[in-house]
Amino acid sequence: MVKNIKNEAKIKLRVDDTVIVNSGVDAGKKGKILKVLKADNKVVVQGVNVRTKHTKPRRQGEQGGIVKVESPIHVSKVNYYCDKCGKGVKLGVQVKDGKKIRVCRKCNTEIK
Repeated sequence: MVKNIKNEAKIKLRVDDTVIVNSGVDAGKKGKILKVLKADNKVVVQGVNVRTKHTKPRRQGEQGGIVKVESPIHVSKVNYYCDKCGKGVKLGVQVKDGKKIRVCRKCNTEIK
């Protein structure tokens, strides 16, 4: 019997990180991460991959309409935006005082 196991990549990005989009329609846009979906290897970025969603009124007195919603984008299409470097960079991990700390691979600055 074979189980359907999904490969979860180790995502180093976290909520409130500033990222820049590498490819696609929104290439070059910067935004903050609103949500990280580890199981799907995707992130939701503010102002990126915006779709229109048609909503129905669910309760009495509520209005329906057209709402703009950010949809998930694959992790491979975004890079962390380092303020010191001024561009998208990969993240590395260093161990300091027994704790893992995320660092920029270009300039070795710590990321909070």
